[in-house]
Amino acid sequence: DLPNAGEAKLLEAALVAAVDHGPQAPSIAAARMAVTCGLPLNGALASAVNMLDDVHGGAGEQAVRLYTQIAKAGLDALPQVVADWRAANGKYVPGFGHRFHTPTDPRTPALMQAVERARVEGVCTGEFAQIGQAIERHLATSAGKPIPMNIDGATAVIYAELGFPAPLARGLFLLSRSVGILAHAWEQTEQGGR
Repeated sequence: DLPNAGEAKLLEAALVAAVDHGPQAPSIAAARMAVTCGLPLNGALASAVNMLDDVHGGAGEQAVRLYTQIAKAGLDALPQVVADWRAANGKYVPGFGHRFHTPTDPRTPALMQAVERARVEGVCTGEFAQIGQAIERHLATSAGKPIPMNIDGATAVIYAELGFPAPLARGLFLLSRSVGILAHAWEQTEQGGR
């Protein structure tokens, strides 16, 4: 289906928010390094995109998967679903916490406000925003300190609200981040040198 204007606006917000993560992101660093090694832009882009897997680039897909499990089980089952997720996947909950953006990723509140506006306008239900916020409260209670939703958690809310299956959340992230990768690779090309 083609998106209506409200859906397109929400999708655009998610795509724009994930374009660039600065030169310290592994995929961006790889693109810049590839250029310094003589690769053309397509080689730099391919090198960077190939790094976007479960550890770097997969949190959005994983968060949509987790949100969907909670939606199926119900909010009352959230603590158990999160515990099961951690038992199967490790202590980190995808879409929450970030080693650089502490305490809060500055993009997250803006995206969550966009989801709330979309809910009020009837563009989405707000179900997955409610789930994301419930996870955030649960993590703060169980950890004894805030573990805020990050950009991956917020974009995952949007992708889930728009009905995208989890694997497409990673695909959309790849499309978005490719713009930032291209910009950094071009900048490195213009700087020259090895």
